[in-house]
Amino acid sequence: MKKISIILFALSLVFLAKSSFSQVFDSPPRDGVYDKIHVVNRQPVPYVNVREADVFWSKRIWRLIDMREKINHPLYYPVERINDRRSIMQVMLDGIAEGSLTAYDKTSDEFLIPMPMEQALSILYDTIKKQLQRTEPPYDWYDTTYVEKFNTGDVKQLRIKEDWFFDKQRSVMDVRILGICPIIDDIDPKTNQSRGKKALFWIYFPEARPLFAKVEVFNRFNGAERRTLDDIFFKRLFGSYIYKEENVYDRHINEYAKGLDALLESDRIKNELFLMEHDLWEY
Repeated sequence: MKKISIILFALSLVFLAKSSFSQVFDSPPRDGVYDKIHVVNRQPVPYVNVREADVFWSKRIWRLIDMREKINHPLYYPVERINDRRSIMQVMLDGIAEGSLTAYDKTSDEFLIPMPMEQALSILYDTIKKQLQRTEPPYDWYDTTYVEKFNTGDVKQLRIKEDWFFDKQRSVMDVRILGICPIIDDIDPKTNQSRGKKALFWIYFPEARPLFAKVEVFNRFNGAERRTLDDIFFKRLFGSYIYKEENVYDRHINEYAKGLDALLESDRIKNELFLMEHDLWEY
């Protein structure tokens, strides 16, 4: 009887050990010291309501963000998805695919022509027709068609459209980003030569803020203070240059200035924004 009791006791211990072992590994191990719940539950900081009567000066500006600049690397990297980190281009594509973002036609930055989801995501796969030469005699040429997958790393620049204005109710110079447009190099598939830049689509920024507020980006100075994509834009933590300001001719800077003159013109417009606010407080 004692032997049976001992055997039953040993079997119960084995069973408990197995059950506890399986319970430990039911969920994946935590990758870190603590559970990250702050960013997951983040909401964008709401904009202050602005009345038309309180705005006595405003100017519309278009900027270009080159994500190859060091300050803009958190927007560009990682090129491939790494756990909870994604590039801004990957975030926009995911948002369009899940229906939380609307892509607008690239031909207009006024957000008037929504693109169907299938059309916006058609950039993910490109059908290319090309002539190749056989490696064996008689070395003749033949036509072939293959599908090339889109690489988010090819998007190295972003256009942003924003409004600067002075709110006399709060006595502040403020800025609101209206739209973001990813830019890629337009490469000729036959010659592999660049044909300039090509816009993909426009995203309405206020619509994208709730999604951006939940996407963590890398902070090289403090790993515990992970910023979000919305923080990058809301706090102006990016580098850019102005390529257009609103004007009667609706022309870009490079249409009337070239090279160094274009850079100086961009700085002049940027300095005007600073002087406008400075002069308001000059007594």
